[in-house]
Amino acid sequence: MGLQTLTKWLVLGVVSILLGLCAIAQKVDESAVKQFQDRINHYLGAKKNQDISSKPTDSPDKLAQQKQQTREKTQATRPGAQRGDIFTPAIAAYFKKQIASTLRGPDGDKVRASLRHAEPLPNVQLEVNAKYPRNLPLQSTPPTLLMHLPLLPKELQYRIVGSTLVLYDMSSDLIVDFMPNAVPAV
Repeated sequence: MGLQTLTKWLVLGVVSILLGLCAIAQKVDESAVKQFQDRINHYLGAKKNQDISSKPTDSPDKLAQQKQQTREKTQATRPGAQRGDIFTPAIAAYFKKQIASTLRGPDGDKVRASLRHAEPLPNVQLEVNAKYPRNLPLQSTPPTLLMHLPLLPKELQYRIVGSTLVLYDMSSDLIVDFMPNAVPAV
């Protein structure tokens, strides 16, 4: 066997190994997204079973009252909720990889600029299953970054608080879960 033939076989072997590793990484990513979606569906299912009514109204007072009732009932469905219930280590690893990849990508500079232009945040302690802090602005997540994260049902949003990714429930004004150090320093 000549050196050229041996080199071709070696290159084919390396390419096969790399393709196999890519396939494994994709399966791990798919598994993390599925687990995330399952946990989101479980959260929303438990919330739905609480018979939370929200009647259309233009009254700010009634809207605030409905939101408070929704928050209280939702909190009651998750009395032992804690960080990592949704963002498990495997799911968090997937999210961190997606965020880092986006920041390294062709639109990374735009995403970083958008994050830098956000309002300065006070030193705040986030708690799962707690009301989103009143003094904390609801920072929007840059659209380019959203494109790289799993879609959320309409009731939920991603929010960025400093370097923390927050899963926010709009209808109850609750922090469903959060992931510290999800966004590298910009």
